[in-house]
Amino acid sequence: MLENKSILLIISGGIAAYKALELIRVLKKDGANVRCILTKGGEQFITPLSVASLSGNEVYTDLWSLKDETEMGHIRLSREADLIVIAPASADLLAKMANGYANDLASTCLLAADTPVLAAPAMNHKMWDNPATQDNLKTLQSRGILFCGPETGDMACGEHGPGRLSEPEAIYTAIQDFFSYKDALKGIRAVVTSGPTYEPLDPVRYIGNRSSGKQGQAIAQALSLAGADVHLITGPVHIPPPSVNKITRVETAQEMLDASLKSLPAEIFIGAAAVCDWKTEEAAPQKLKKKSGQPPEIRFSENQDILKTISTHKKRPTLVIGFAAETENIEENALKKFTAKQCDWLLANNVSSDRQVFGGNKNHILHFQKDHKEPEDWGQMTKTDVAKKLVGRIIEQFNNGEKHDTSTILAAE
Repeated sequence: MLENKSILLIISGGIAAYKALELIRVLKKDGANVRCILTKGGEQFITPLSVASLSGNEVYTDLWSLKDETEMGHIRLSREADLIVIAPASADLLAKMANGYANDLASTCLLAADTPVLAAPAMNHKMWDNPATQDNLKTLQSRGILFCGPETGDMACGEHGPGRLSEPEAIYTAIQDFFSYKDALKGIRAVVTSGPTYEPLDPVRYIGNRSSGKQGQAIAQALSLAGADVHLITGPVHIPPPSVNKITRVETAQEMLDASLKSLPAEIFIGAAAVCDWKTEEAAPQKLKKKSGQPPEIRFSENQDILKTISTHKKRPTLVIGFAAETENIEENALKKFTAKQCDWLLANNVSSDRQVFGGNKNHILHFQKDHKEPEDWGQMTKTDVAKKLVGRIIEQFNNGEKHDTSTILAAE
């Protein structure tokens, strides 16, 4: 499956570096051409000779090599690969990637890369759980970096917890998944709405909701990784944008509707935004002043339904998917919405305050489909995993039911 695929393997510091030798062997056996960068930290655990012997290629270690840099080695290495794999990916190297550092060959190569990157983290569980590391992971994920692992288990230091490097077989599977997944939706145009909408009351105040945009952006990112041409239409959010083809920023429901209609034609439309149902009939031109005992009288009107408009439009996409954010009677209310909106699929979730869905990293989905009597319960998952599962189903839909396993990539959250 990896015949004629070129993989650049970056081996950073950590006792888990020894597993990279087995990974090289497995990749070579499957026909991949493997070139390696070994960091100074990595050299403390394995030698350039062992890496060169298994890969059959020269091993690169020095940013200041006269021979390599005469040929602009850090640019050439990153551009000639079909995929860059970092295994193990240390906390230090992930931090460099997140913050744009370039003080050795590995970090310089990564900063210069326009090639997809798959990282397999490995570190002490306290380092993994540290907020700085978690912030770096979120930043890297928002930029399209793929992750495999880490696993929870015993560590060389004698402690137990998350941070153990995935086994070479798991990383190999993630690499295979990447190549089968990355072009699965090539040539498909997808529109994703995400985040909240804000409806002005006056120049200062608005009504809105608590949507963070995390789920919609995760879906947009997963679609992009699958090769789709993705247009993200987002309300006001405070998280880093994903790596997609086009982003349109809006504020009101009307602006989101206008942008959605303008984005057509498309093959896929996913309405993940939490759109305000109501708007003021007329926003006050000046700030509303407080009058003792007399709250302002505000008249509301209903916003046009974006999902139903797209579902019934003359340029209707092949696959229209909606979300239903409910706080009670989830299945009953979602089924009513599914029928009324006339979309193909509906993903219902419980956003009551005790679930911490808005702003959180997890979601619990009920998947409604036409011609299915009962919804499918996906259980509690990270929003990244929801995005993976949804895009896997979309790929099946556009490939005549052929299943695609996306479980081993995007797995860091």
